[in-house]
Amino acid sequence: MTHNPLLLLLLDSSGRSAELVKALQKKELPLVLVRSEAEARRWLEANQCQAILLAVSSLQPHASFLDELQDAASSAAVLVAASEPSVTDAVVALQAGAIDYLEAPVSNSRLDAALDKAGVRRHISSTDEPQTKTTKGCAAIIGNSSAMRHVFSLIKKVCDAETTVLVRGESGTGKELIAQALHYEGVRGTGPFVPVNCGAIPGELLESELFGHEKGAFTHAIRTRLGRFELANGGTVFLDEISEMSPMLQVKLLRVLQEKEFERIGGTKTISSDFRVVAATNRDLEQEVEAGRFREDLYYRLNVIPIEAPPLRERLQDIPLLVEHFVARFNRLRKKKIKGVGDEVMARFGRYGWPGNVRELENMLERMVILAGSDTLCAADLPERLLEGGVAPLEQFEELPEEGFFLNAVLAEFEKRLILQALEQTGWVKNRAAKLLHVNRTTLIEKMKRFKLVSSSAEA
Repeated sequence: MTHNPLLLLLLDSSGRSAELVKALQKKELPLVLVRSEAEARRWLEANQCQAILLAVSSLQPHASFLDELQDAASSAAVLVAASEPSVTDAVVALQAGAIDYLEAPVSNSRLDAALDKAGVRRHISSTDEPQTKTTKGCAAIIGNSSAMRHVFSLIKKVCDAETTVLVRGESGTGKELIAQALHYEGVRGTGPFVPVNCGAIPGELLESELFGHEKGAFTHAIRTRLGRFELANGGTVFLDEISEMSPMLQVKLLRVLQEKEFERIGGTKTISSDFRVVAATNRDLEQEVEAGRFREDLYYRLNVIPIEAPPLRERLQDIPLLVEHFVARFNRLRKKKIKGVGDEVMARFGRYGWPGNVRELENMLERMVILAGSDTLCAADLPERLLEGGVAPLEQFEELPEEGFFLNAVLAEFEKRLILQALEQTGWVKNRAAKLLHVNRTTLIEKMKRFKLVSSSAEA
């Protein structure tokens, strides 16, 4: 393992890079801090580094310096972290050869992924390696429900396999955490984990991101750049939102999966790389195949071992654990002192359908912690949609989950939907809807008020 330092360029005089420096120092990385382009040039004339992190407000004033860095430190990976990010800057950075563009403030997991991509890893001693692997493996996923225990069991069974894994699930279910667990629990855990969001990178840039390019392959290709497959040698490539990949790239990916060989854009040399692929999607790939948007042969190549990331509504038992975890995190990040969550809040969490899954719960709790009026989160801190009492649909329970469900909440939701169906079927004429439901008109009106069912065209 190389011990060349990570060169951090602090070009943002506003002080917004301070948190980024602290985060890097906590990772025990050997850092060299320079505060100007001139100082960076002098240092690079006499030294080599493993990676360069350019921390700026905006890339625009430093675009030419980024080009200069690519030539001055051709063997070093270049990262850009911007406190005033823009799509234009991101495109410029990637076209100029930066391997990643980070939007400040940078989360710890996002920073870890970028450092892994750059080949920068904290020195791990033999005494603390097992603890590090555990922390980054299944232990990083919060849950003890039967649905999650099944996922953990699958991860343990296939983490050492070399075959591809397809993680399927709705947005916000933690598919990347499952991919990370597969990596860190297995024999490749000491190698790089290289994530690629196929839906977030413009199609014209994704090929270069994956395969790399040779110097002069296209405009702005001022240096040879290694692709993600090459950087992941000895580790894992995580292809998120795989369904968004263009048909042309699907063909190239199929060859890479079969041969583990590829050429950089503009190059003729065949490059071999030892990596495992974990892919993820929130789409129904069988339907995508039937619609002609996804190659059938690639689907079968990816879907060797499928893992389903369960939606939060199917693991309600995990909500208290997740709430405790997120409240503790946001207490730390937001300098708050929230002691707990009220019973009514937990009850409403259990009745809600969670269309955004764990990500929605996380974002909601961050908002509640920030705006809380006391040291205990109460119903007054909840967003309006939870006060309206939305719950999971009745037909989801083909069989009862081990952790059970909230009967009153499910029955109330079913009643609300029947009333709404009757109202819509009768054109919101209350007398006719009440007869259809075999209830008194006054009873129907009371229930409509309870469920907040109103229509501007409703008739008396």
